[in-house]
Amino acid sequence: MKPNLRYAMLISIIVAAFLGSWLIITGKSEVNAKDASVEGCGVKNCKECHALSKQEVEGVFKKLNSPQLKVLNIQMSPVKGLWEISIEDNGQRGLIYIDFSKEFLVSGSIISVAGGTNVTQEKAEELERERKVDVSKIPVGDALVMGDKNAAKKVILFTDPGCPYCVKLHQEMKVVIEKRKDIAFLIKFNPIKIDTQEQIKSIVCSKSLKMLDDAYAKKQVPIADCAKTVDIKKMTDLAKSLGIRAVPTLIMPDGRVQPGYLPADQLISVIDGKK
Repeated sequence: MKPNLRYAMLISIIVAAFLGSWLIITGKSEVNAKDASVEGCGVKNCKECHALSKQEVEGVFKKLNSPQLKVLNIQMSPVKGLWEISIEDNGQRGLIYIDFSKEFLVSGSIISVAGGTNVTQEKAEELERERKVDVSKIPVGDALVMGDKNAAKKVILFTDPGCPYCVKLHQEMKVVIEKRKDIAFLIKFNPIKIDTQEQIKSIVCSKSLKMLDDAYAKKQVPIADCAKTVDIKKMTDLAKSLGIRAVPTLIMPDGRVQPGYLPADQLISVIDGKK
């Protein structure tokens, strides 16, 4: 990740790091008597007085040296005075906010005090689930197969042994293939953590699910002689080209993207296209 303004300000939202400022909302929108007596913001529908065009947003991106960012949608944010802009960068989707004056771009999370939820993260994950990738562009010859290799529904997983949620998901995947013999997982790697890269090389070249289980369990994974033949950069480049920067990330048979951990029954529903 390049340490420049574009990535520090924008990509942090897309990868759900959300390291920017925190905005708080209470779930209420009240106008006091004094405000109501004055014509202006808080009295009318904000859209009656304010507008933000796609061209204006693209102009902001150009000023920030990020002209490649694609604007997907513009709407009012949960916080009055801010526009919510859905964006896409190299296949990955996320959110930013621009104030009504169009002088400030906000990179951070909106937290609902009433609900205790990260509104920005929920919307970003929803955007991610809406997108699809071309499954035919994902080479699976080096993938570990969990389940029947001839299963009708093959789900591609990008994982890293050092990721706690990947460990949890792995256990749920075992439950899935026990319940559904028509589902199999093709396991690929997106090495996020430097200290797992040597393990990943050995696991991939050995095509060993046992070694993967041991890595998830924090057991010692022996370095295989074939490990030197595995190209870590090729793995990370593939994930990046697909807009995948976080693990775990699942790719459904029809190309739908499902980030994060899910319990077995919910995962089955997603695979079947019910959720």
